[in-house]
Amino acid sequence: MGKRLSVLIAGCGDLGSRLGLQLSRDGWTVYGLRRNAAQLAVPILPVNGDLSEPTCPRCWPNGSLDYLVYAASATEHDEAGYRQAYVEGLRNVLGWLQQRDQRPRRLLFVSSTGVYAQRDGEWIDEDSATEPGGFTGRVMLEAEQLALDSALPVTRVRLGGLYDPKRPWLQNQVRAGLRVERDPPQYSNRIHRDDAAGLLAFLLQSDASGAALEDCYLGVDDDPAPLHEVVDWLRERLGVTHWAEQSMTRRAGSKRCSNARARALGWKPRYPSYRDGYASLDRNRH
Repeated sequence: MGKRLSVLIAGCGDLGSRLGLQLSRDGWTVYGLRRNAAQLAVPILPVNGDLSEPTCPRCWPNGSLDYLVYAASATEHDEAGYRQAYVEGLRNVLGWLQQRDQRPRRLLFVSSTGVYAQRDGEWIDEDSATEPGGFTGRVMLEAEQLALDSALPVTRVRLGGLYDPKRPWLQNQVRAGLRVERDPPQYSNRIHRDDAAGLLAFLLQSDASGAALEDCYLGVDDDPAPLHEVVDWLRERLGVTHWAEQSMTRRAGSKRCSNARARALGWKPRYPSYRDGYASLDRNRH
């Protein structure tokens, strides 16, 4: 057996914790950087730090780091908050690596399918045009470029909408009578939170095993379904019969993201469709 591989997850929130626990089970040494790092589950090693602060955290790990995963999320949802979380936070982490003379084998940067602005139901892959109309996508592309301009090998992982039936945001909207446009259909892309963590773990393990990673992967399930279809299915599952008087969604992009590149590497989602991911729901679940 070789030495234990190590990874630092910068921005170790819900997704990072799921990733960290999976890698820990597989024998990795996992460091989790976040505010209030003491809340992290054992055996993730806590690194108490603030990505918005330029000073390197005092408990930053010594020695070599094999991998870095940047999985921050914005706490303020305006443009300044996004830039602080994704661009300035990443800039700080890259600086800390330089200060400690650490050079990970690869940086995984967790990005978003929000960098695509297609609106007409087109199929999207990693090479499709990225021309976001809003600041969230533009800032994410800026952060991606900062990662690519670093001296490290980089893989961007553009995730679709994260969901977990235990986090009932969409279910609560459906129970309130959520009404969405049907014509033209608004295609939506999602991935179960466990599958998102599983994809990140798979990419790290593939790289560690010598596989040649691309510089970008889309992290979505197999079923970019029209949003009204998802809502109809959840209404039936939850026993909802009433509708809200007005449509409760503003029309955003409509695109169908393909996970073919990740699948070609050998990954497959545990929950290939929203039906699988929400299968545990019934009328009595809240």
